[in-house]
Amino acid sequence: MSTMKPSKPLSYAVLGFGYSFLYLPILLLIIYSFNESKLVTVWSGFSTKWYWALLEDDELITAALLSIKIALMTATASVVVGTWAGFVLARLNRFRLFPLFAGMVNAPLVIPEVIQGISLLLLFVAMEQAFGWPEGRGVFTIWIGHVMLCVSYVAIIVQSRVRELNRSLEEAAMDLGARPLKVFFVITLPLISQALVSGWLLSFTLSLDDLVLTAFLSGPGSTTLPMVVFSRVRLGLNPEMNALATLFILVVSVGVVAGNLYMRSAQRKRDREMQLAFKQA
Repeated sequence: MSTMKPSKPLSYAVLGFGYSFLYLPILLLIIYSFNESKLVTVWSGFSTKWYWALLEDDELITAALLSIKIALMTATASVVVGTWAGFVLARLNRFRLFPLFAGMVNAPLVIPEVIQGISLLLLFVAMEQAFGWPEGRGVFTIWIGHVMLCVSYVAIIVQSRVRELNRSLEEAAMDLGARPLKVFFVITLPLISQALVSGWLLSFTLSLDDLVLTAFLSGPGSTTLPMVVFSRVRLGLNPEMNALATLFILVVSVGVVAGNLYMRSAQRKRDREMQLAFKQA
């Protein structure tokens, strides 16, 4: 029975349409960040004045720096907690409360952020009334909410990577007398470093972009960049936002490329070490 294969021109056309749909808006945003006109939808000439105006916008810069700070803290904490959670999901799945543990780890993936934000807000209010901590909402409460959300993504990435590992190296290390904790840090952790980098980048992006949780958990003096952008967009588009978005796209692109280069280099290094180990054996 013959099967029809799609033609190459049609495949290229569908692929081109998909990429255009995804990346054309970003390209237009970058182009209009150099627009001289204050109207972001009307091109009047090339200019970099909005980048200079961005340097004088204290509110936008302060919010951007705060968002980056929270995103860095969230990504780091999420990788630490999510790595252990993903390892438990992949390897230690025989204890009695494992279904409950797996459900708690995966719950933030399916529960709407609005529900999570309301739940955390009620929790922090009740804790403040009962214990006097935390005192109001701010950077700490936002960080807790973002970590709760991002840990699930890191755990899923780490879990899938750990399940693909060849356990012969870990078993050989334990046969030679290494304790399980040392095996994890010396053998397992380097092998899943690609998953850790991916989880860190994903957590950083999710935290930097989050609006719903932040709106519930923020307080005076803790306004993040998405909140500032959302409040300004309701009054009209601002060309300075295009400039700031372009800078963020540049930074994130450099980070993603650097992460991919690191993961490819680490993979080639591991392949060489594995080949050398097999030759010596």
